Amino acid sequence: MKLRFNWLYFILTLLIFAIEILIAIYLHDGFIRPYVGDFLVVILIYCFVRSFVQAPMIQVALAVLVFSYLVETLQYFQVVKLLGLEHSRIANIVIGNYFTWTDILSYTLGIGFTILVEKMSTGNRITKVKESSATS
Repeated sequence: MKLRFNWLYFILTLLIFAIEILIAIYLHDGFIRPYVGDFLVVILIYCFVRSFVQAPMIQVALAVLVFSYLVETLQYFQVVKLLGLEHSRIANIVIGNYFTWTDILSYTLGIGFTILVEKMSTGNRITKVKESSATS
């Protein structure tokens, strides 16, 4: 694992963060806000980590997934209340209040999607490199 700034992941982080803010402000529905928001948040965290850390994709993806599961587990144990932060809007937003299995599913699908896109992207780059070296 090395620290190295990556503009592509940083721009993706900013883009997904903007989408998350728009969802939080303007959407109060029963699907996009709770499910798509959780699906996107793990991709957001993944891109943020990859903006600064050069490490194998699977390791970063699994670390983000474990982190997300940990936060959801903290919600199950109502850690915000245990810490006396139930009146803190920031604590309630960042940590959350309610454990749900659908959040776990959304996080898992989000990381699965991330891995799929990364593998497809990496496969395309490898194919292009092989094609260009074969024609040289």
